Amino acid sequence: MSYFNLENEISSPTFTIVNEYNATIPIYHFDVYRLSDTSEFFDIGGEEYFQNGICIIEWGELIESILPKNYLKISFSKDDTNDSIRILKFEAFGDRFNGYIGTLQNTFKEDLN
Repeated sequence: MSYFNLENEISSPTFTIVNEYNATIPIYHFDVYRLSDTSEFFDIGGEEYFQNGICIIEWGELIESILPKNYLKISFSKDDTNDSIRILKFEAFGDRFNGYIGTLQNTFKEDLN
């Protein structure tokens, strides 16, 4: 994460709802697994974070109905033949991130070689 001038790695906010990182662009890392519904996300002012920086949301499908029009979804799954391999699937919602999908896929392929 040196790209964002962070000194420490981003870690999962398992025991809180959001971890905030002061980087070149503010980064907000949410774990919404324990929220019972979208109203709880609104109660913590969650929608305000969308306009103030990069939001990384674990279990985002739980609040998918209130996500911004433009967002990038990254899904992780295990490889059926090797438990130590993860498969990443990138999906762009809205027009803003459509051009990034190919770039991300190519970057990961290059990093693996």
